[in-house]
Amino acid sequence: MTRVPTALGVLTGDFSKIADIRDVAVQANRLGTFDAVIHNAGVGFQEASLGNTVDGHSLVLSVNVLAPYLLTALMTPPKRLVYLGSGLHRSGDDGLHDVDWTSRPWNGFQAHNDSKLFDVALALAIARLRPATLSNALEPGWVAMRMGGAGAPDDWNLAHVTQAWLAVTDDPEATVSGRYFFHQRDTESHAAALDAAFQDHLLECLPRLTGVTMPGPALASRG
Repeated sequence: MTRVPTALGVLTGDFSKIADIRDVAVQANRLGTFDAVIHNAGVGFQEASLGNTVDGHSLVLSVNVLAPYLLTALMTPPKRLVYLGSGLHRSGDDGLHDVDWTSRPWNGFQAHNDSKLFDVALALAIARLRPATLSNALEPGWVAMRMGGAGAPDDWNLAHVTQAWLAVTDDPEATVSGRYFFHQRDTESHAAALDAAFQDHLLECLPRLTGVTMPGPALASRG
């Protein structure tokens, strides 16, 4: 708080625990409706050991996917939602088979890639289900940080720009929904992320893992 003296508060929680994620949503709703929420907490492929959580989920799935899913489902819908993908999402597996890696040999790199595909699909699904909210995803670039490693080639100074731009600017290029961006440019995503059937399948899978169904007119109309 001393570094951000005008902040109304700080929300805390451990995204490896579903109970904590739910509590963060409660904390957020006490503050009222947010202008924007950026879902940028994540576990990288170099950190993605199996590491089952107290809820029995893989760590990378809990932090990268279940947390943004639950916060999206439980928080009062903000005006804008921004989800962090990765260029590696294009190598994600769209089969939605054993997303928790309980019956197949663990592969942390693939688990990370899958999680980022799910994040992008979630962002585009929310754009479809909640037309009053601008919902987009982006890849920040492969930059030299703990997650990306020292040899990452992209520009560190650009990593945050698209996130902030989508969250606050009134530029026509940013006040859109259901897009995937790289350095403020609309770019191609994994075909499955754009597929409404895959999005719906994901939104049927995640409630089974979390016990929470995503509110939304499209899902409600399906009965």
